[in-house]
Amino acid sequence: MSFSGKYQVQSQDNFEVFMKAIGVPDEIIQKGKDFKGVSEIVQNGNHFKLSLNTGTRVLVNEFTLGEECELETLTGEKVKTVVEKEGDNKLVTYIKGIKSVTELCGDTITNVSCNPGAGAVGFSAAES
Repeated sequence: MSFSGKYQVQSQDNFEVFMKAIGVPDEIIQKGKDFKGVSEIVQNGNHFKLSLNTGTRVLVNEFTLGEECELETLTGEKVKTVVEKEGDNKLVTYIKGIKSVTELCGDTITNVSCNPGAGAVGFSAAES
């Protein structure tokens, strides 16, 4: 199953509470709370390129499954992590104690990020 496609954010759950709990600055939270941007994923075998248009800039991250990589977060921080694939339709990574699971179901992609003490935040996007 290929993750390649352009996805428009349809909904987000618990965004403000989660972001405050993990220490994201209020300015970034306010910009992101009503975010309905477009993400593009290009998958070539085990290599992925993710582009996220935030409205003020385009954030681009690339990684190869199972290999250490450096990803830039929405706050501009660069962190090292490894992205793993579970089954045919899930990508899983851990960034600074946060478990992020991205799941592809048909033409919808969902992301749930969890942190003990901060709860969870969820996003749902449909292929555009």
